[in-house]
Amino acid sequence: MDTKETISVLNDLIETSKDGEKGFLECAEDLRDPQLKSTMNQRSRDCATAAAELQQLVRSMGGDPETSTSLSADMHRRWVDLKAMITGKDDEAILNECERGEDVAVKSYRKALEKDLPAEVRIVVERQYQGVQRNHDQVKALRDAARARS
Repeated sequence: MDTKETISVLNDLIETSKDGEKGFLECAEDLRDPQLKSTMNQRSRDCATAAAELQQLVRSMGGDPETSTSLSADMHRRWVDLKAMITGKDDEAILNECERGEDVAVKSYRKALEKDLPAEVRIVVERQYQGVQRNHDQVKALRDAARARS
């Protein structure tokens, strides 16, 4: 894989991480449970850290790193906001949408890992993928717990 292709893959992951950062932050704003709010705020910070690490990798390769979220994630957040206005916002519904966002992140990282990435890039992407998978599993467990309470 040439440098230009590697930078493109990394920029896609930066966009995914920025989507996660914004998505977790919006979830935190809407959640009622203070502990859930705290958890989602931490996940948002983790995504921001991941994006910054990827941006540094892109710069070290001579590229221009992505700095924004994806259009599809922006549209998803608007849909979630509209749906919440109609149906109301409960913690289970918010966590359900948060999990959907994490499904997308898991797929994005899996897709990146299918590529022939340089070794030093693969190490970072694999480590971040493990974090994305942990986020997904945690959000799913929190959603399931919220569902059991309701």
